[in-house]
Amino acid sequence: MRELYIGIDSGTQSTKALVVDLKNGKVRGSGQRAYGLIKGLPAGAKEQDPETWKKATASAVKSALKQAKANASEVKGIGVSGQQHGFVPVDKDGKVIRPAKLWCDTTTTAECEVITKKLGGTKKSIRYLGNAMLPGFTAPKIAWLKKHEPKNYRRLATVLLPHDYLNYWLTGNAVMEYGDASGTALFDVARRKWSAPVINAIDPKLADALPEVIPSDQPIGTLAAGTAKLLGLNPDTLVSAGGGDNMMGAIGTGNTKPGLVTASFGTSGTIYACAASPVIDPQGEIAAFCDSTNRWLPLLCTMNVTVATEMVRAHYGMSYAQYEKEARKAQAGCDGLTLLPYLEGERTPNVPNGTGVWYGVNTRTNHRGHYARGAMEGVTMGMNYGLRRLVDLGVKARQIRVTGGGANSKLWRQIMADVFNAEVVTLKVGEGAAYGAAIQAIWCVAKNRGEKVKIEDLTARYVKINSSQTNKPSPSNAKLYKEIQLLHDELSGALRGSFRCHENIWRC
Repeated sequence: MRELYIGIDSGTQSTKALVVDLKNGKVRGSGQRAYGLIKGLPAGAKEQDPETWKKATASAVKSALKQAKANASEVKGIGVSGQQHGFVPVDKDGKVIRPAKLWCDTTTTAECEVITKKLGGTKKSIRYLGNAMLPGFTAPKIAWLKKHEPKNYRRLATVLLPHDYLNYWLTGNAVMEYGDASGTALFDVARRKWSAPVINAIDPKLADALPEVIPSDQPIGTLAAGTAKLLGLNPDTLVSAGGGDNMMGAIGTGNTKPGLVTASFGTSGTIYACAASPVIDPQGEIAAFCDSTNRWLPLLCTMNVTVATEMVRAHYGMSYAQYEKEARKAQAGCDGLTLLPYLEGERTPNVPNGTGVWYGVNTRTNHRGHYARGAMEGVTMGMNYGLRRLVDLGVKARQIRVTGGGANSKLWRQIMADVFNAEVVTLKVGEGAAYGAAIQAIWCVAKNRGEKVKIEDLTARYVKINSSQTNKPSPSNAKLYKEIQLLHDELSGALRGSFRCHENIWRC
């Protein structure tokens, strides 16, 4: 009989599920269900109803099991990956109080400033957490609820993150693990415990609403009877700790030992590495997260990647194939056309009130090919800003493993290699977060059985490079992009005061 594991990735735009075979790591079945954000909210507000995630998860899992022709007795474990930082407020009866505020919600800038001031400044925040207090994190969302919806705040009994909420639905147990908890801005990542100074800066009573935090190799529990029946699985199916999408993406791309770097080119962009000890950025630009293997995951996050390319594609009404064809018509550097891609504000660098800026528009560059390639180049340089910061902090990369929608473009992968000046590879299983969740479940079940197994041995066994999609940097293009990067950085720094002015004008 086969032994199968389910990996679930609940993201901002859809939920995906994979059924993975223990014997060889092959994906036997997959399912997906898309959804969107709640519409009609104020500028900067990004919210979803957690009920949407449950329905999407059930649909995706059932589709994956059907494709795999799996029966309940074959499935031994489930792992859940979820979008990070989202705030799911739950009352004493286990009911969601209001829609979840997501990682990309930028309405909490004022709360960040208040909390940081109470802590004594950004340096103190980094001392207490390992991270600066940024709008994307969970802590300012809780403070926002307390200020703007006091009745809802008084009902708050448990703080959960998106993947925690799905684990709660699956098992009935409200627990967090180190990786995702470290992205709340309530967690001391070096000591792996809740930070009392930060909690007290929001509300001392908040400590009672924070769940137990467990190591990443421990199970949350087994399936609750009702959920097991809904999914068509056995109640004794084990659910692993799971983690945030970046933590699961690290496992799914084999980034479980120092020396590798993963870059995700999706709606947002992340670059992260595995570290044996905490990597604390004194400037607060690189997040000093824990990972979901009981190590650490220094990470940079940008909020605008395919957001920018999709805007250009939609503007010109191009298919994906047409977009790539047009982008190839422009040469490297786009004749001076450069994009600052802060369409949704930005997190790295921390410019929550930023806007998109095209620089270098003239009669020579005002063509769809220039805009198509320029969007690819601009967001890649935005991510390279953080990659260089990682290098400054001592994170060395032998190879960059890319995932996400952007990794499907041959041209874009070459741009990545040239901008990063490093070898870029893709992986045979492209859904890194869902695949990583399944591998973590395999690890968890094995350890629960008393087997001595290391997560890096599992990833070495299962995660395979797609050798046909390897891109090496062009020396001439790498040199050109190094010069353009300096311009990109200069423009970003020079315009930050203008971004604040722009926001104040239109707020009035």
